Amino acid sequence: MDDVWTYRGTAQLGSNVVDTKIDLSGFKVEALDGSIGKIDESTYGTSRSYIVVDTGPWIFGKKVMLPAGVIRGIDEENELVFVNRTKDQIKNAPEFDDALLSDDEYQGTLGSYYGPGGQGYRSWDDTL
Repeated sequence: MDDVWTYRGTAQLGSNVVDTKIDLSGFKVEALDGSIGKIDESTYGTSRSYIVVDTGPWIFGKKVMLPAGVIRGIDEENELVFVNRTKDQIKNAPEFDDALLSDDEYQGTLGSYYGPGGQGYRSWDDTL
């Protein structure tokens, strides 16, 4: 996956949320090594899609923005979203700041963190 801001295809996600644009708010989020919290907000932008995760008490209630490209699967029935990152990679991500949502520099920082070569990068081959 080259674009960290784009949802994977329906076949990879196991869901057609990209077409139906269902609200993922409240869905639980599972990192590669366990539960990390619940989705507070999700978007289906044309150039940038993402989810905002409230990590709850395990890292003192921090909210983080995860680009849609890190989502590896969605289980609509059980309201679960699976991401291709570890808890530590998410914990060490830049903190979410809703005042900067439309700021290109902020989103560039997140894209660099989660994208190839960034501290929070994990290739899809590493999870297969």
